[in-house]
Amino acid sequence: MAQRKPRASIGWSRGWEHGYRTGLPLGYHLGLCEAVRQQVPDPAPARRDVKLMYVTSGKGFPYSPLDQSIIETLQGLVRKLLVLSPNDNLVKAAMRHRPDVVLVLEGLACPVEHIDAIREAGIRTAIWFTDDPYYTDVTALLAEHYDVIFTLELECVPFYLDRGCRQVHYLPFAANPAIYRPKPIPVNYRYDISFIGSAYWSRVDFFDRIASFLAERHTYISGIWWDRLRHYKQLASKIELGKWMEAEETASYYYGSKIVINLHRSTIDPTYNKNTQGIGAVSPNPRTFEIAGSGTLQMTDVRSDLGRFYEPGKEIVTYSSPEELMQKIDYYLAHEEERTAIALNALRRTLQEHTYVHRLDRMLGILFG
Repeated sequence: MAQRKPRASIGWSRGWEHGYRTGLPLGYHLGLCEAVRQQVPDPAPARRDVKLMYVTSGKGFPYSPLDQSIIETLQGLVRKLLVLSPNDNLVKAAMRHRPDVVLVLEGLACPVEHIDAIREAGIRTAIWFTDDPYYTDVTALLAEHYDVIFTLELECVPFYLDRGCRQVHYLPFAANPAIYRPKPIPVNYRYDISFIGSAYWSRVDFFDRIASFLAERHTYISGIWWDRLRHYKQLASKIELGKWMEAEETASYYYGSKIVINLHRSTIDPTYNKNTQGIGAVSPNPRTFEIAGSGTLQMTDVRSDLGRFYEPGKEIVTYSSPEELMQKIDYYLAHEEERTAIALNALRRTLQEHTYVHRLDRMLGILFG
């Protein structure tokens, strides 16, 4: 008569089998991502012999990761970098150090009288707007105080030019591969579907239409205001409500998800936007590049300038309705090889063209030739 295995032994065997089935595909995918990273050489533009004064947004999270990415990148691209906050005496610092240019991020907390005084001293100023076109009622008043305007929204270029700004350039944000990258992560970050972001009303309407679908799948949603969904109770177990997530943790959820949904906010939301001119939006948002750089499949609503950055169907997947999104989610969850191929293509394209080194090298080329 055969002896039965002890229960502890049976449990260990089952645990080992489960761990093997879980870990093998995850390790294989991480290896594929690492192979892509090794195939793409790090961009190495020449360091410019210039002195740049950078003024942070001064607003902390969620702008601090942008400041961090820009500062770390500029340190390798210019001879000398001075970093200040809007609360510092910018005029005194500019007069003392005489930078070749003063670059301000966002600018809402930066006193324009300081910028005016710096310009009067013959020092060029530039600003990179972070939230176009959603706050153009405010940024339009700021823009006239700067020599050079950089905007992440293509539709805002003619808007600023029409207001008398002489130098306006389209420059979207990018991915920081030190943060948004494939990496080993704990199992609790693993989901089939995820969305991280605030529940603006247009997103609430959209997610209410797919609530039943998401409730039946391994879904993770995080952000503020999601309790105003009509179907919140149905999705409550899938939602981490009211959380402002740091960039590193956001990156973990991106990489840990088989599919990450990107849904741009509406430009006509009177509750949260200061865009009375009704300026449209055709450019991808910053998270487009961050998701793509994380080695996962991104599904995004369509913006007409998206194709400049990623090829739909090859490097990114687009949808134009809740019904199309649900159909494509089920398709790509069932077709792992296709899903992985698109994710790897997006990772490769991001490393080749859409990091902060690429963006800031282009900015410096515009400023200094």
